[in-house]
Amino acid sequence: MKMPLLLACCLCLSACQRTTVDEEGVTAVVASRPASVARPTSVAVSPPPAAPDTGRVMAGLSRARAVPDPPFTSTPVATFNEPWAMTFLPDGRLLVTEKSGKLRLANVATGQVGEVIGVPAVAYGGQGGLGDVLLHPRFADNRLVYLSYAETGSGGTRGAAVARATLQLDASGNGGSLSGLQVIWRQLPKVSGEAHYGHRLAFGADGKLWITSSDRQAMTPAQDLQSALGKLIRLNDDGSVPADNPFAAQGGIAAQVWTLGHRNMLGIAFDNAGRLWTHEMGPAGGDELNLIERGTNYGWPVVSNGNHYDGTAIPNHSTRPDFNAPEAWWTPVIAPAGFVIYSGNLFPWFRGKGFIGGLASQALIEIEFNGTQARESRRYAMGKRIREVEQGPDGALWLLEDGSGGRLLKLTPNRS
Repeated sequence: MKMPLLLACCLCLSACQRTTVDEEGVTAVVASRPASVARPTSVAVSPPPAAPDTGRVMAGLSRARAVPDPPFTSTPVATFNEPWAMTFLPDGRLLVTEKSGKLRLANVATGQVGEVIGVPAVAYGGQGGLGDVLLHPRFADNRLVYLSYAETGSGGTRGAAVARATLQLDASGNGGSLSGLQVIWRQLPKVSGEAHYGHRLAFGADGKLWITSSDRQAMTPAQDLQSALGKLIRLNDDGSVPADNPFAAQGGIAAQVWTLGHRNMLGIAFDNAGRLWTHEMGPAGGDELNLIERGTNYGWPVVSNGNHYDGTAIPNHSTRPDFNAPEAWWTPVIAPAGFVIYSGNLFPWFRGKGFIGGLASQALIEIEFNGTQARESRRYAMGKRIREVEQGPDGALWLLEDGSGGRLLKLTPNRS
């Protein structure tokens, strides 16, 4: 469980320089939350190539395995228009969402790209559009695919939604269609604006569906249990509410909520011990990596390790130990997007490590876990904004670059 931070150490951290930039800003400093007996640290991050693992003990975490330097090579496979998310099919082909509302089917062996039709209409603009794509845990039997997206409401409002449909692939192997589309969740209330939808998806080992529901830049609803904004949502696979959710007895939107007090969550992943982690964008500083604990409050917008964009100070997490503080945070921001915790065999030195795409940082961020502790262990310059990270069936790491002409990159071990 999380313990209160040592106040003196956290005051030292809060004195670190914060550049007043938005979520697309430049990155420089990363800090990790320690165990209750360790001291918080601030680590200056130099641009890659970084030094290889040397067996030194840093921030209480051992790094003993030598790895190639650099540890991977990057191969472009295909190109997309504003790609946002991806997931592999059992046959090795790849579903990729494009923010404007297209669902693509990519043959990663040939680079051929087709389209899957039947996608719901999306509210495209700003940070909104077609979002995540995820297979049902029993996809081989039921062919169900889950999509998240922004949709319009009345009076110029918008909100995220999650739908599921049955995927049928064409005999040609270059396309397909969705049928029986059913919306199973909506982010309520809908509000104005085109930012902070979140809508990242994950299934747990118990078959429950997790949805990151960001604050839509409304901020204060993140503390209101009868608003879905700024919450981590947990549902059954059909959108119904599990009876064991922490606020189920309150009914309404509160019954869907697992945790509250979040800002803009754009990454969600389970580690090999079944612990759930999310990351979220901070304001001007204070991007966070959080270990998710049932029914707890992560403090936004009451506390943050960043400040408002206009320079107005926000109290640090250390001032409110009743809120759940992040395990790691970044000031200035990395603008995290996409998240995978590696479990494959192709990169044995990466097993159990996390990988976060960096938008502003134009990097792949490597995370080292030690139980409930986490820290950035290395940063790989990619030269482009990285929107999405995934692990392939053969253990390769796959990245999607952000924006028009965003490339699909395959990362494989450096054998040189």
